Amino acid sequence: MSASNELGAHLHAFFHDYLGAQRQVSPHTTMSYRDGLKLLLAFVGKHRGKAVTDLALGDLTAEVVLAFLDHLERERKNAIATRNVRLAALHVFFRFVGARDPTSLAQCQRILGIPLKHAPRPEVDYLERDELAALFKPVNRSTPAGRRDHTLLCFGYQTGTRVHEILGVRACDLQLDPPLQVRIWGKGQKERFLPLWPQTAALLRALLEERNIDPRSPSPVFVNLRGQPLTRWGVRHILGKHVLAASKAGSTLAKKRVHPHTVRHTTAVHMLQAGVDPNAIRDVLGHSSSATTWRYARINMEMKRKAIESCAPEESRPRPPMPVWRRDEDLLAQLEAIGRRNAYVARSEKSVERTPSSEEDST
Repeated sequence: MSASNELGAHLHAFFHDYLGAQRQVSPHTTMSYRDGLKLLLAFVGKHRGKAVTDLALGDLTAEVVLAFLDHLERERKNAIATRNVRLAALHVFFRFVGARDPTSLAQCQRILGIPLKHAPRPEVDYLERDELAALFKPVNRSTPAGRRDHTLLCFGYQTGTRVHEILGVRACDLQLDPPLQVRIWGKGQKERFLPLWPQTAALLRALLEERNIDPRSPSPVFVNLRGQPLTRWGVRHILGKHVLAASKAGSTLAKKRVHPHTVRHTTAVHMLQAGVDPNAIRDVLGHSSSATTWRYARINMEMKRKAIESCAPEESRPRPPMPVWRRDEDLLAQLEAIGRRNAYVARSEKSVERTPSSEEDST
């Protein structure tokens, strides 16, 4: 087998056998890995002066991968987070190649040794309750599109689901008779059931009836005006349209960066404000780690204010006097006075130690 055919065999086995058959990752993950390797091969081909079909596994060295990551940041203007996503995909691929081809293990280990870059985590965007009400207000529920938008926003806020989870909900995933609930397929095809408010269930039932959808059918719940499944960009457009309308009405939404994931963040923060156990919030949102859930507690200003007020001194408690520096020239004099006072206290303590106590006299 030639070197180029060997690289092609690794790629084919990685996507079809490893990701597809063995790990059964989601299509989104597969596409992300594909994009990362596609960008790498195009860069290496240009860097080596070869066609992509002529590249060999030996051309993908750690030095070339480092140059590729630098190219992503400098020329493609990718953020550090995007750079880390690409590198994580390469780590998975070369870990697979190293296990499949022991002769390339040293080369793969050098690439696996390239660390992810530390990037500052931006603050999480969420909406206050008055901002959330302002978002719902301009939705025109007298039209089919408006009723769909209202149901979409209500469902997203009540369940705190991710965009792709919302788009994946089918009519057969809904149970609109007590107990009201919905089945959600999360990351890694993880299944979870979430209860529904009666108001949300009524909206979903009306939406299905308006479209003449059998509740037992696998038809998607949220579709566009042509009857086709909504896309992520469609949800972003719907949200942006109503945010713009609310901003024109004078809402503070104009000062915020609102995107589809903002609704999910809003659900988490509002549940924390209501005193819901973070472990329960983790199960609702489908987080694999509690650390992801606790970050919402760190960003909420109301919770920070209450935490600070809880340890504030009581009014009746005497407060230590605050030093007042009258003039700059008095500063040295006051410091000298503090030194003389401390020296006097030290001499007094030594004299007490040398003086026998009454108990010592009696012995």
